[in-house]
Amino acid sequence: MIKSKKSLAILLASALVSLSVVGCSSTNDKASDEKSLTVWSHLTPAEVKEVNEVAQKWGEENGIKVQVLEDKGDMQAYIQAANSSKGPDIMYGLPHDNLGTFEKAGLLAQVPEGVLNKEDYMSEQLVDAVTLEGKQYALPIAQETTALFYNKDLVKEVPKTIEEVVKIGKDKGFVFDVANFYPSYGFIAANGGYIYKNNNGTLDPTDIGLGNDGAIKGYEFLHDLVVKDKLIPVDMTGDIASGEFMSNKVAFYISGPWDVKASKDAGVNFGVVPIPTLNGNPVKSFIGVQTAFVSANSKKQDLAWDLTKYLAENTGDILLETGNRIPVLKSVTESDEFNKNEYMVEFANQAKVGEPMPNIPEVQAMWGPAGENLRLIMTGELSPKEAANLTVKQIKEGISQQK
Repeated sequence: MIKSKKSLAILLASALVSLSVVGCSSTNDKASDEKSLTVWSHLTPAEVKEVNEVAQKWGEENGIKVQVLEDKGDMQAYIQAANSSKGPDIMYGLPHDNLGTFEKAGLLAQVPEGVLNKEDYMSEQLVDAVTLEGKQYALPIAQETTALFYNKDLVKEVPKTIEEVVKIGKDKGFVFDVANFYPSYGFIAANGGYIYKNNNGTLDPTDIGLGNDGAIKGYEFLHDLVVKDKLIPVDMTGDIASGEFMSNKVAFYISGPWDVKASKDAGVNFGVVPIPTLNGNPVKSFIGVQTAFVSANSKKQDLAWDLTKYLAENTGDILLETGNRIPVLKSVTESDEFNKNEYMVEFANQAKVGEPMPNIPEVQAMWGPAGENLRLIMTGELSPKEAANLTVKQIKEGISQQK
């Protein structure tokens, strides 16, 4: 699940850490075996178990021994392992915003022709999420974004605009982790703000749009929720917001599909809809795309891509039902079975207007300043305009330090 982001830049700049991947030392000998493949996965344990069953079926059909292991290491641990003989052939389930850093480190094999068919995916932006400088380096396997949860016992009709949500929320409650850049970015983007300019699928890190007029309008909207209207407390966190919604204390709550099961378990009579418009514009919520890729250092890349493609085509139901993740393949989202899932259908509708997180290495310079300055807006230490300008300045400084 994605509730907050940690900067990979911090990990890359830190001292080398020891590997903490389940089973990695025990798979060394097998890695050299031409009749074996090793898969590491950052998915949940329940998902890994079911993905392993699919992988075993493929292995039996092709005479290949396959190991699917739960990866408990951090990103730096993977980089170390991938640069040694201890790395896997395939990584299954990492968010796409790490791809630029891994590609820069020379760790990603390019997707071979015929493995990724753009027409198979529900949106072009899913392919953009795994594309760097016109080349694909991974397969999308699932996605996540945020949408609007609403309590059916507190509101009978869902508002068409965020302005209406705010108006009703003053009486019946509206919460989310407003100081967290991940759920708040969509409001910054709604009026024309952006992180790095997207030029036909290629992101330009020299063109930062978090300080333009549209972005400032978004910051002002978020500022007013906390400072002016005092609708959302300044100390609001994701856990507090979740708790209030699941205790039937508030009518509206912005979160992701990871909270669907918890809301059901809490007995909330709720629905989910795409986030209503702000100033008449779609709220471009962040999209996180889980990906599958092959290590550039694997000695069995052709075989690894065969397995990766098979897993991507045959684990959509697992990622949906066990992982509460939004499917990416049209074959799943257009199926009758998927369309019976009232919650995921709405998350998928929101994803159509969402925006993938940047996938270039420069994204690591974004998270720290964007999150910290958003917090300073909420505490009244910075005005929206001051925060916008400072964010751009600090991101540029962070990018210059990466070179």
